[in-house]
Amino acid sequence: MPTETTPDRIAVHGIEVEVLRCGAGAPVLFLHGFQPAAPDARFLELLGRRLQVIAPSHPGFGNTPRPKDFESVYDLLHLYTQLIEALGHPRISLIGASFGGWLAAELALRMPSRIGRLVLVDALGIKVSDRETPDILDIFNVHPDTVRAATWHDPRNAPDYDAMEDAELIALHRSREALSLYGWHPYMHHPRLAYWLPAIKAPTQVLWGASDGIVKPGYGQAMARLILGARYAEIAAAGHHPEIEQPDAFADHVIGFLAR
Repeated sequence: MPTETTPDRIAVHGIEVEVLRCGAGAPVLFLHGFQPAAPDARFLELLGRRLQVIAPSHPGFGNTPRPKDFESVYDLLHLYTQLIEALGHPRISLIGASFGGWLAAELALRMPSRIGRLVLVDALGIKVSDRETPDILDIFNVHPDTVRAATWHDPRNAPDYDAMEDAELIALHRSREALSLYGWHPYMHHPRLAYWLPAIKAPTQVLWGASDGIVKPGYGQAMARLILGARYAEIAAAGHHPEIEQPDAFADHVIGFLAR
């Protein structure tokens, strides 16, 4: 039976955070990547059949305002620390996708007693190669066709910008602007996060799209090796967004891991 996804807002430190909620059961916080989760996303509905899913939009994304001078990962981490406190659950699981995976890993280090389990999906946030070798495709400085090809296993799954309404294009631009502020320098990582990943206490599942060209599977494997006891799995026929391209396989992995 379909699970309804409903919009909500949570006030955190004076910021009205846009939130999608669906399902019931064990609470899970989903932190999105380059774009907020869509209300009709199949993966939310699938997760909501077994879990209570809370999916906020980062400030500057979707309909969550970004306050003046709110422009760093440091700001986001403080926001989500307070949001987790406001939700009131003694323990909550975290799913972080792409840029949201970086945030989720940092939060697991900050709040070890509150994070029950951690799922990192094509996550950013660390440096694994030498200084001169880029680990993460620079989506701001390469041709959009290159970004499209690297992002999707099947380019037909990419959004059709020509078919978007003006309001959708404005929201897309806002998200891209906010992402550049949060992750521009150093580009999409924290230089010391790799050092601290072994201190994560939460049982961790690292999931990766087998065709990801933004952060290739070798990056995910390196991340999994740094987290003690982490499981690593790839999702076939998926790029940087396996939750979108292969929602059923994604949900199976997540629900199976969180149910252990």
